[in-house]
Formats: sequence, C-alpha cells, structure tokens
Amino acid sequence: MAGKRKAKRATMRHEDLSKPSKWRLQHGGFGEPVREADPETGTPVQHRRAVDTLGLMLANGTITREMHDAGAIFRGLFRSAALDSLSASPLTRLPGKAADSLSDRQMVARRRVADALDALGGHDSAAGSCAWHVVGLEHSVREWAMRQGWGGRLVPASQAQGMLVATLSVLAGHFGLTARSVSRNAALGRVDKPDPQSD
Repeated sequence: MAGKRKAKRATMRHEDLSKPSKWRLQHGGFGEPVREADPETGTPVQHRRAVDTLGLMLANGTITREMHDAGAIFRGLFRSAALDSLSASPLTRLPGKAADSLSDRQMVARRRVADALDALGGHDSAAGSCAWHVVGLEHSVREWAMRQGWGGRLVPASQAQGMLVATLSVLAGHFGLTARSVSRNAALGRVDKPDPQSD
C-alpha cells in the first residue's frame, strides 16, 4: 500500500524590511541609508530619506533658492488646504454628521492656492497642471509627463523639467520672493539686455 505523499509547503518569501518596498521605489528614489540614534530611545537606527524633487533640483543648480522656497510655500498651502489625498478624520467629528466643514485656515489656504494657480494661467494651463501634480501632489516630473501631461498630450521629460522650472519661477514672483519682471522674463525665456542709451 502506497503511503500518502505529504504536500510540499510553499515557503513564503519575506520582504527585506530594511529596504524600501517595490511599491515605494516606483514612486521615487531614496538616498543612501543613514545611521543615527533614535530621538526617543537613543538606540541606533538606520533609515532612508525619500528624494525630494525640488531639493534635488536645488542641489544640482537647476533652480534657485527662491524657486525652491516658492515650491515649499505652494506645497505647504496645498497641504493646509487639504487638497492632497492624505487626510485624517478629525477626532472631534460628531457622529452622524454628513460632511465635515472646512476650517477658516483651510479656506484661506484654498484661496491662496487658487490665486497662485491664476498667476500660473489657471488649473488647466501647463504651469498650473505642473504645479498641482508635481509640487502639490508630489508626483515625480517623469510621472506627471508620462501620465498626466498637459491637455491630454504627453510631454517629453526634458520639456517637463523646463515647465517645472518656469512654474517655480512664476511662483517665486507671485509669492514676492523675486521681482515679478525678473520671474516673468525668466519664465518666458527672455534675458534683459542693458540699454546703451542709459549711460
């Protein structure tokens, strides 16, 4: 009489928790692991920092400090306005209430985001779409160019980065970090030439 065969148990492959997951890696790169002491316990820990698009562009010299700061202001307003997809349920929410009302802070932030988008030519403009998706929602430039683009058209990666630089330049002028004429001319690709009659 033949004995029953034991079924082979499938061994699950465990993910290496010391590295970012495959899902997280597809949403942007990471820096080298940094070993530091945990501020609460003092034990040594190793962590990785997500690469920030604007920070990387500033480090490469692609954008100025004012452009970087303008992007940070827009991103902060975007989060304060609760326009990003990350939101927590308020702990003071009353049960049975149909919809949460916006706070005064959120309303002011939404007005300021709308004003910034108007300065960029509106939400449907190339600069408005770039600001919304790349700066506000923190998508990568490549992801925005490949998936979203502008007006339903795909944008080459090199042009998409140029659009981001122009967007940040206009935002810097809008938030008063640079003179408006300088930021507008930079966005349009113009360079002011000295007037020979001014001497």
